[in-house]
Amino acid sequence: MPDAPNPHVDTTAITAGRGSSGDSLAPVLFPSTTYTVNEVAEHAAMVATPRATKLYARFGSPTVRDFEDAIAELEGAEAALAAASGMGSVTSVLMGLCSAGDHIVATRQIFSVTYGLMIMHLPRFGIDVTFVDGTDSAAIAAAVRPGQTQVVFVETPANPALSLVDLDAVGAIRGPITVVDSTLAGPTVQRPLEHGVDLVLHAATKGIAGHNDALLGVVAGRAELIEPIWAWQSAMGAQASPFDAWNALRGIRTLGVRSRQQAETALALASFLEGHESIASVSYPHLTSHPQHEMARRQLATGGTMVAFEVAGGAEPTIAFIEGCRLARIALSLGGPETLLTHPATIAGRYTPAERAELGVTDGLVRMSVGLEHVDDLIADLTQALG
Repeated sequence: MPDAPNPHVDTTAITAGRGSSGDSLAPVLFPSTTYTVNEVAEHAAMVATPRATKLYARFGSPTVRDFEDAIAELEGAEAALAAASGMGSVTSVLMGLCSAGDHIVATRQIFSVTYGLMIMHLPRFGIDVTFVDGTDSAAIAAAVRPGQTQVVFVETPANPALSLVDLDAVGAIRGPITVVDSTLAGPTVQRPLEHGVDLVLHAATKGIAGHNDALLGVVAGRAELIEPIWAWQSAMGAQASPFDAWNALRGIRTLGVRSRQQAETALALASFLEGHESIASVSYPHLTSHPQHEMARRQLATGGTMVAFEVAGGAEPTIAFIEGCRLARIALSLGGPETLLTHPATIAGRYTPAERAELGVTDGLVRMSVGLEHVDDLIADLTQALG
């Protein structure tokens, strides 16, 4: 395949991850869990090779490797490792890199299940976690304990209220391994490794796969960091399914055009909502009203595919609005072709009321994952539901 110098990310999405495809334009699915060899010595060689793809599927798979290679290219990384879910990747990163006595600095604005992992499970293994405000770069750096902090873990844009973390500031932290959960942006919107960050991870279930039919996580970065994560993950059994990786490779081919169209619609919907009398506030990074708008313009190619907004009046009118939509649907996930609505306060069971308030998860907050429907139809749907 001819190589273009410094190809655009859209071109990489088309050309990457074809190592096992041969002359097939479509990704090739290798569903096998094991493979035959002609000589016993071949097994000896594969056992001595980390991440062999034709030994046993828990260690690696040709289809999964193609997906990993595609993500590595999209993120500008040496290597990538796929897992059975986004939380599979988060858990593998933290458990693969941290041991008893280690310390983690994490931003408070973080996915609720990641938060639950950090407050309920990691302490049982002797791993201490300090939470800080992700919008305060100085606080993140100040929380690092020299010689003890093993990982700094941030999520940006943060789920669900879309606050941002300064990637340049995180990349400048020396000592611990810096990790960015970039699920709500994706590699066509931001590339954290270019800011000096060590590892970037995604719940690839979301925008990367993009069709609500693949359950995957993936982490990318330097090969020397990926290998210990793989060692833990292969022991834990959180390997990615070849079938899900196959679906995600298909999704990657249209990632650029999908994310741009969704972002264009998201900006239009955010602008519409900002001017509606029934909406108390709107959070979208590329709106000038976003408190971190300048940072968003600096580190995000678009405003992304998510809009967070608060319906005036609290829980009752908010739930009535969500249930009154006919085109936008109620579901937990994000990044697919359908516009989806979630009421974060309903599913924020791991947070106390005080923690919810600190994170901006009010009773009126709505998280909207913008799909590929026509913007005029979505505005009409939101209008009738708000009315």
